[in-house]
Amino acid sequence: MAQVIKAPLEGVLEIFPRIFEDQRGYFFESFRADWLEAAGVTHGWVQDNQSYSQRGTVRGLHFQRGEYAQAKLVRVIQGKVLDVIVDLRKDSPTFGKKYSVILDGERNNLMYVPTGFAHGFSVLEDAIFAYKCSNYYHKESEGGILWNDPTLNIDWQVSEPITSEKDSDWPTLEEFRHSEGGL
Repeated sequence: MAQVIKAPLEGVLEIFPRIFEDQRGYFFESFRADWLEAAGVTHGWVQDNQSYSQRGTVRGLHFQRGEYAQAKLVRVIQGKVLDVIVDLRKDSPTFGKKYSVILDGERNNLMYVPTGFAHGFSVLEDAIFAYKCSNYYHKESEGGILWNDPTLNIDWQVSEPITSEKDSDWPTLEEFRHSEGGL
């Protein structure tokens, strides 16, 4: 059975699968619905995504709104990333709070991110990043928070971030709060 740890932000989980190693290599179950069900999470997963990013890349902070909101189960297949989430749930006592974990292809840990969070990551070692989504991507429902928002003060642990133009154009958390109030 995997070890499931509750994070300080309600609903967020870090999961450590049981890894079996021998002279041939290793084996582990990278996903089991019963891990999440035991913690009260009962999503059906509808989409798997995978990306490759070079060291120094920062992706995010992304979310989807309304009926297209997505919970995510994220992990690194190869390499290492700093995975970051920000609570955007309108009535949450931790609205605007951030949380991060290092996901890596050696520990094979996962993070469950409920709906209502912005999600992003920085690449500490070239990485193959994979995640399950509870809902389909819907372009018109996409949103984001500026990755380098000074009020969030996220230490992405990379010296010269490589970002997309889109990720540099998202509003700050305060602009988002003023225009939308939350998710």
